[in-house]
Amino acid sequence: MLLGVHGAASETMTPRPRRSLLVWLVTASAAAAFFACCGPPAALAQQLDKPVQTIDEEITAFAFAPDGRIAFAVNRGFKTKKYDLEHDDIWIAENNGKKKRIFQGDKFTRGDQVFTYTVNNFKWSPNGRLLLAELFTTSLDETGKAEDSVNTLVLEDNGKEIRPGGTDSFLKNALDAMWLKDNSTFVYPTEILKPRLLFSYKQTNIATGPAGKVFEGRTFLDTHAVPGSNAAVAVERDHDMTGPPRLQYLEMVAQDNVEMATLDGFEGGLRVSPTGKKVMYFIDKEVLEIRDLEAPTHVARLRVGLGVAQWSPDETRIFLKRAVEKKSGPLVSFAVPRLAAAAKEVPVIEPEMTPLLHGLTIREFAISPGGRFLGIIPPGKRNLQIYAFTGL
Repeated sequence: MLLGVHGAASETMTPRPRRSLLVWLVTASAAAAFFACCGPPAALAQQLDKPVQTIDEEITAFAFAPDGRIAFAVNRGFKTKKYDLEHDDIWIAENNGKKKRIFQGDKFTRGDQVFTYTVNNFKWSPNGRLLLAELFTTSLDETGKAEDSVNTLVLEDNGKEIRPGGTDSFLKNALDAMWLKDNSTFVYPTEILKPRLLFSYKQTNIATGPAGKVFEGRTFLDTHAVPGSNAAVAVERDHDMTGPPRLQYLEMVAQDNVEMATLDGFEGGLRVSPTGKKVMYFIDKEVLEIRDLEAPTHVARLRVGLGVAQWSPDETRIFLKRAVEKKSGPLVSFAVPRLAAAAKEVPVIEPEMTPLLHGLTIREFAISPGGRFLGIIPPGKRNLQIYAFTGL
């Protein structure tokens, strides 16, 4: 992402990788016909047909809404008298195939401050009416020095900015937010030990505004919301990073917690299963650990290599991009093994990997709520292509 001064002198801000979106999409009617005829598909092979829709834009982020719509951001560059800036537009793709721009990036200003941004991700509210857009922002201070930050913009699904409690629609140092069930309150981590090492939590309500800290005085490595609840699973670690990581089940409203386990290590990738009954995470750069949240002593370990993992909708398989975030790699899947009571030495399984998408290299991927859609971002592409999806 560049912010350049016109003329001989120029200021270059931290570059951000440009991304585009390739989405495998099946309509509700097609999905219903498939399941009525064949039942839930067991095969994981996917055949690619010609795209049913193509959007010739440079997509930087996307997210599926609960009702199947897709929010997506489009990279836009524009010029001022002194600078070249990039501000993403935000669009909604409707279920009928139509799309509309709900937010025009070049109209988004912050007084006289010079800044440029791309959208990192979106978080839909449970009712699909509100949207949190996480922005990677680079701004210039009074001395002309560039500074990076991650902030969150609060929007209605028509693009209208929301000012929680009449304050500001732009929440500073707010990332990876999670909505609570009331469709009005959200909790978000703020970075307290750079670079992205430890976080604490804050809470905001659309009507009443900022509500202060959550679990004040405690610090965490990672967190992931439990679907359909006001809870999250988190990995806690003390501020001086001397104690072991501890897996915690957090009730955000009551601010109660249950410690589930002390972990042998933590490398990231925390993901709660769709039913909220299991959780997975990497304990090192090779081994993925799966734990039963209802019986926390029951675990399994799989040697799969560090990557980005997501649960299949029925929780019987795991999808893994065999590369870390922002890097490209093939997409594979493997079966979730039986979780057994942990012995002193937990055996490490070598799962059978099933290549997906004919070995296509991808940059990012996502599975929609209900599992009807699969979206991927391939490297080197700029457009959004929508394909009929033949089965998970």
